Amino acid sequence: MSRGKSDSRHSDSRIVVAFSSMLSLALVLFAACGGPDAGGGAEATVFEGARLIVGDGSAPIEDAVFIVENARFTQVGSRADVQIPDGATRVDLGGKTVMPTLVNAHVHLASEREARIDQLQHMAYYGAGAVLSLGLDTGDVPFEIRNEMVPEGARSQSAGRGITSPEQGRSEVPHWVTSEEEARAAVRELASLQVDFVKIWVDDRGGQFERLSPTFYGAVIDEAHANGLRVTAHVFRLEDAKGLLRAGIDAFAHGIRDMDIDDEVLALWKERPNVVLVPNLPGPGVALDLGWLSGTVPAGQLAEMQAAQRDRPAAQESFGIQARNLNRLNREGITISFGTDGSSPWAVHQEMEDMVRAGMSPAEVIAAATGTSADLLEISDIGTIVKGKSADFIVLDANPLDDITNTRQIDAVYLRGSAIDREGLGARFGGASQ
Repeated sequence: MSRGKSDSRHSDSRIVVAFSSMLSLALVLFAACGGPDAGGGAEATVFEGARLIVGDGSAPIEDAVFIVENARFTQVGSRADVQIPDGATRVDLGGKTVMPTLVNAHVHLASEREARIDQLQHMAYYGAGAVLSLGLDTGDVPFEIRNEMVPEGARSQSAGRGITSPEQGRSEVPHWVTSEEEARAAVRELASLQVDFVKIWVDDRGGQFERLSPTFYGAVIDEAHANGLRVTAHVFRLEDAKGLLRAGIDAFAHGIRDMDIDDEVLALWKERPNVVLVPNLPGPGVALDLGWLSGTVPAGQLAEMQAAQRDRPAAQESFGIQARNLNRLNREGITISFGTDGSSPWAVHQEMEDMVRAGMSPAEVIAAATGTSADLLEISDIGTIVKGKSADFIVLDANPLDDITNTRQIDAVYLRGSAIDREGLGARFGGASQ
């Protein structure tokens, strides 16, 4: 089930590279063995001249130089601080801006192998280096692929099946719980799978269902923590956010959506400063120009998406509530991460624009979408461009610190030190059948 921001945020990708699973296994085995250059002597590639956004909120490094060896950054800094080894391959990035790949902490991926790999490659095309599939995964494939490095694809994590009260007519994937023991048993099952997060839904869906009660979500959180797991919550109401904070929630997969936040919830949040917000804003409710997707989305599909763009006052009101709440929480020092919901691969760029529209600065948004999100997912070797981390980065033709929509002007995406074939991927996605 996909619940992206609008119809323009849903992926229509369906094609997959043949033998992708075998290639993934080969890459994992190659990495485990270190490759022919393990232990030294690896060829160094020097990237020089770009403006470098590290991903930790620090000021960019102008005229930066960084070196990649064995798929990792071995030196990063200004030109004066980096010693270029003899015989290194040199790549001139003068006039470009480099930033870390994006880390999307809220997506929903297919549970079938070929479709999931296709989605991860499509997301990498738009600059994502890692994603968390949050609560609608079934079977073994999500966990198998979690342990693979998909060729030209983003890494992935999985929350397996989430937990909610019964929601007849919606997805039957989540655990439906009607007692405290059922809630605890669901968590134990997820713990046996070593999920990356436990996902709960606390929402009555506009009065359609009985929402997960404090007793039940309290049991989930308690059992999860006893098993070394963290819990993230789909939430809608301010009162539920307060209850979840009191119960020990670790993260929110959405912002508060029914009203502007008050001082009480802010005080509760500040008592638990490690709780992370993934705002996952809705569409802003204004007609958008989607021309930047031309060439990478089938023409007919893009025409339909563009024709559907219109101003929607109700959506603007909903966006306004969440934007004000995000802006206030950010100003108060609450940790802001990044996620898009749904499965649209290009939604990351719309989400970043909307976060700036809400009041965050481009620098704050980029930090949220890179270093902070990597911290949330506890992936220690991505998210920032520093010595020792995986060489996962985006080369841009324009500076997103000036205009956040410049994240869409992608010249190249590098994963694990190698540029993905964006031209080939773009032709595949842009020519996909509808």
